[in-house]
Parts: sequence; structure tokens; C-alpha cells
Amino acid sequence: MAAENLYITLIQADIVWENKEVNFEQYERLIDGISGRKEIVVLPEMFATGFSMAASRLAEDMNGMTINWMRSMAQKYRIIITGSAIIESEGKYYNRLVWMQPDGTYGFYDKRHLFGYAGEDLHYTSGNNRLIVQVNGWKICPLVCYDLRFPVWSRNQIQDGEAAYDVLIYVANWPRKREIAWKTLLQARAIENLSYCVGVNRVGEDDAGFSYGGASSVFDPLGEQLWQQSEIVCSHTIQLSRKQLEETRSHLSFLKDADRFVMP
Repeated sequence: MAAENLYITLIQADIVWENKEVNFEQYERLIDGISGRKEIVVLPEMFATGFSMAASRLAEDMNGMTINWMRSMAQKYRIIITGSAIIESEGKYYNRLVWMQPDGTYGFYDKRHLFGYAGEDLHYTSGNNRLIVQVNGWKICPLVCYDLRFPVWSRNQIQDGEAAYDVLIYVANWPRKREIAWKTLLQARAIENLSYCVGVNRVGEDDAGFSYGGASSVFDPLGEQLWQQSEIVCSHTIQLSRKQLEETRSHLSFLKDADRFVMP
């Protein structure tokens, strides 16, 4: 039996370029300032460094300072904390989303679609497996930025009579000049997958010359916008309703009519 409500906090930050310590201080201030219930806290893509291609210089292993900081925050505040970081494993570099739990255990997802326009594919290795996690009976699929443009990879399917997930989460460094695509695709992913869709982006400018307007957003399974915020550094906690999700899926059973295919 899933919990009636799920609480997700979106952290929209102005990431300081390649300065992990300063960024960690910023996030802790924002986390500490969250009023009300803390359950899942979502940080942007490459939250410790900004969207840097300096993988060989900035990468850590899974025992490095970024993972240890995430573990300490999860334990201190009794939260699940997630976001992506630059990770080295077996001689390869990954844009890796980490799902850190309060007991120090974690899952991870390596970004599938690397942003060739910025040369990400020249510095990082693509992942091959989605991550589906469970929180109090809710099933969540976290993905990373450019993955948003590829609907097959995020497709929700019926498995053993149930949807594969209930919530899609995208962590991103999505530039301001393509913000229309960001907003539209988040809404589309919610509608086509009959799921909540959460997008967490950054604000400010980075040293690569990109400007970010934020527009972190939450959409319900019908594509209705529940929250959106542009331009400012902020945290916001949204309460997602299980009742609304189940009533929507019961009334509009689109998922069972979807084409059948094997996830690549």
C-alpha cells in the first residue's frame, strides 16, 4: 500500500563553476531552510560543479567528497537526496545521478543521452540502464537533462498489472534559450506517461557562457502545472497525491492501450 502523499523538494540553485565546497554550503543552507516535511530533495544536474567537460580533473569515485557529502546530508536531515555528479568508474567518466538514502545506501543512474552539441559525448560514457526506486510504495524514475528529449527512454509501461513508475524526475542544466522546449517536454512526458513529472533546473550563468532561467516545474498526470519558478535561487516542497494519480489512471487507462515493445 503506497503512502497517500509523497513530498518532493526542488532545489533551484545558481551553481558556482567547478567549486564544490561553495556549492555544498549553498545547498546545505537551502536544505536547512526547508520548512515543513522533508522527504525527497532534488538537486540539479552536475550540482557540485556546473555542466563542465573537465571530467578528468573533476571526477571522483563513489567514495569521493561529493558522494560523502550526499551521505552526510541524507543522514543529518533524514532525507533522500538526489542529483547528478561527475563520477569515474573503471577508467570511464559518467554523468551519474545518485539516489542517496538516509541509511547511507544508494542507487545510481548513468545519463543515457549525452549532449553532443556541447561535446558531452566526447568526455563521458553513456549509461544503459534505467533506475526505478521506491519510496513508501511510490515508484520513481529519475533521469538527467537531455534524456527529456527522448520519449522512448522514459516510456511508462504496464508491468504485472501496474505502471512501471508513478513519478518522473529530471535533473538538468537546461539553457534559457531552449526554455520553451524544457517546459513543453516536461508537460508532454507527464501526459503521455500518466505520471507526475518533476523538472529541477539551475539559474545564473556558467563559465562556458550559458545562461539558465530555471523554470523548475511540477506537472500532474494530466499535464496541469502544479508549480513553476524562474530566475531565482529557491527551494520548494510539493505534495503529490496518490488519490489523484489513481483516479486519473482509473478514468483514463491509456497505458494499457500503449504499443508493446522491449526497452532498449
